[in-house]
Amino acid sequence: MSMHLEILVEELSSSVALENLLPKLVTGENSYRIITYQGKQDLLKKLPNTLIAYSRWISNNIVIVILVDLDKDNCKELKEKIEKIAYEAGLIPRSIDNVNYNLMIRIAIEELEAWFLGDPEAIRSAFPKVSSFEKNKKYSDPDSLKNSWEELLSILQRHGYYKTGLRKIEAADKISFNMQPLRNKSKSFSIFWSGIDEILNR
Repeated sequence: MSMHLEILVEELSSSVALENLLPKLVTGENSYRIITYQGKQDLLKKLPNTLIAYSRWISNNIVIVILVDLDKDNCKELKEKIEKIAYEAGLIPRSIDNVNYNLMIRIAIEELEAWFLGDPEAIRSAFPKVSSFEKNKKYSDPDSLKNSWEELLSILQRHGYYKTGLRKIEAADKISFNMQPLRNKSKSFSIFWSGIDEILNR
């Protein structure tokens, strides 16, 4: 059975990255659509009505994937909040039924940029002047970094890029274009990627 993914993301940089990454996995008759919001709070505010609308027409070959940054939230509480909204809308989150679910929640810890830092080779392919920053132990676990957006900017600026500030969408496009998902060291990225793979192989 071919599957279709409805992917809800909080900002354009996430959408741009996924447009580069998903064709590596979503192939053949499988398909996806990305819906982009104006930030995390915009997504969460509109989520109840959005999911109610989905519940009226969703079929068994469609799964909604919600991707948000953790930021400073508590991971368990954020996930439970979204699950409650989904359940009240009449949808089936994966945590309730891991076979017949039609909604999956994935959280980038703590920001999307941790996923980029999880693939240093992709960063170097996009920005060739960048040296082997990953030799520093703090980059061995990208998800543990605080302010991964600032960490990425610092690395790029040290090597002569984005001196006036990070252009997030441009950087997301360049780095994600060069990413190889199976070598990524970000655990939250690996969980996202394996989740998409699971849906496609139902």
